[in-house]
Order: sequence, then structure tokens, then C-alpha cells
Amino acid sequence: MSIAPGFAPDAAAALRLVFVRGLALQARLGVYPHEKAAPQRVVIGVELAVRDDAAPDGVGADEMRRVVDYERVVKAARAAAADGHTLLVETLAERIALAALADPRVLRARVTVEKPDAFPDAASVGVAVERMQREGSRA
Repeated sequence: MSIAPGFAPDAAAALRLVFVRGLALQARLGVYPHEKAAPQRVVIGVELAVRDDAAPDGVGADEMRRVVDYERVVKAARAAAADGHTLLVETLAERIALAALADPRVLRARVTVEKPDAFPDAASVGVAVERMQREGSRA
């Protein structure tokens, strides 16, 4: 199955979009001494391209077992942010993306990690990464 670019729901491709926006957490993150001394605020965003078993024209069973639970996505992001000191925002974003891809229904994961307090004259700095299921790794 080919995945449409842009992380948008796509009935023809049997994809839905699951997202978490603006998840504000404290994380021990960064390479500078002041970043190693204390946690700082980070803002995390997650977008997941997820297999939609009811597409293109149905309604699936109204049961949690058939969907990707965004509470699990939030918990995974919280756990990754709380897991000791991480030097790079890229590493934190990659860990969150891989945690989301543990669910075989998630075909692609795009994660942003922003540091809104890094520079007083910038609204935010950060990174966006994308990871995807490898061919043959899907259930």
C-alpha cells in the first residue's frame, strides 16, 4: 500500500490521521551546561498516518481495540521526555516516533520537538523527524 504524502486522512488509501498537538512537558534536553543542570520546557507534536480499516466508505466497530489510542502516544512521549538526559532534540523526536511505530497500524510517524525558551528573541526552535514502517514489518 502506498502512503499519500502530507499526513492527511485519505479514504482511497485507507488512512486516517491521528495527532497530538502542543504537548508541553519538562525534559532534560540539550548540550549546554545550563541545559544539563535543569529540565526545560519542550513542546511536542505527533502526527501518525494510520491504517483505517473502515475506509473508504464504512463505519468501523465503535471499539477501542480497532484504533490507535492517542493516550498511549502521549504516555510514550512523556516517558521518552522523562527518561534521563538527552543531548539532542532529534534523538528525543526519533524515540517518540519509534514508540508510535510499535503499533503495526501506524505506517508513518512525524514528530516535532520544540524548545520555546531556548532564545529570548525566537518563538521556538526545534526539529521535525519522520519515520515509517519498513516493508515487510507490517502485521
